[in-house]
Amino acid sequence: MSGFAWVVRDGKAEPVGIKQAIGRPGSLVWVHLTTTDEHAKTWLGGEAGLSPYVTEALTAAETRPRCDPVEDGAVINLRGLSTEEMTASDPLASIRMYALGGCVFSVTRKPFSALDPVQKRVEAGQILDPGDLIAALAQEITEELDPVVAELGDSLDDCEAQIAAHHAFELRRKVNLTRSTAIGYRRFLYPQRIALEKLAALPGDWLRDDDRLHLNSAADRAARMAEELESIRERSALIHETLTDLRAELIDQRSLIIAVAAMVFLPLTFITGLLGMNVAGIPFAHAPWAFWGVFWLCVAIAVSITGYFLQRHWFPK
Repeated sequence: MSGFAWVVRDGKAEPVGIKQAIGRPGSLVWVHLTTTDEHAKTWLGGEAGLSPYVTEALTAAETRPRCDPVEDGAVINLRGLSTEEMTASDPLASIRMYALGGCVFSVTRKPFSALDPVQKRVEAGQILDPGDLIAALAQEITEELDPVVAELGDSLDDCEAQIAAHHAFELRRKVNLTRSTAIGYRRFLYPQRIALEKLAALPGDWLRDDDRLHLNSAADRAARMAEELESIRERSALIHETLTDLRAELIDQRSLIIAVAAMVFLPLTFITGLLGMNVAGIPFAHAPWAFWGVFWLCVAIAVSITGYFLQRHWFPK
């Protein structure tokens, strides 16, 4: 069972062993586990003394952002960036927390980017209680996600510019990737906003007024990112439709050129095939002017057909 633990007392933070953190006095005892195996589950329900409901919530295989009051505390699940490569359908790692009084138990299954900066703030004495810790995690998560979401929007701006520059065929993969990434992020950011707002409204003295303000601020940023992701998803769909239309238009143009070329050469092929039959009785077969006569006849027919199509505006511009 791997992880870490911090005990904050009198404004000073001290790293301790996970098992030694239980029962230690302090304004904040933070125990973090980086695994959800059976040993961790047994320890949380045994030595840590957590209820079966809380233990199951902390070690569940699949989680979505949520906030559920439990007795005098709360179970909070949040999603943020991971240092490990994630799938397109599940692009954000989860952190599950249970806050009660002066204690916070947290569990992650994947490497969680926001943990290291928050640990440094704990070590520096900037985080003094559970409310500070959860608010700091929420703020760090939104600060890391903000530029990622903005980069998705910039990526679509580039795609739109390239469409205007007629580089449509190079963009289909990029647009599809941007769209799937935005859908994956939005899947978790929208419920995360609701969870943060619900957490900020929970009664309890372990959340101070400034903690609630920070949580509401993080919820507002999550809401803004969710709205931006929805806009990105809609813009991606529109760009994809535009690319499909451009592709269909280009195929139609090429098909039209092929059809016109076939119409020009079809009568010429008929004439040359007819005169090229190896049978007796072909008119003017021995006349000295016959070859050039047939040649200029074919030229006249080709020019006439081409002129007809030009007059009818069949050629694409």
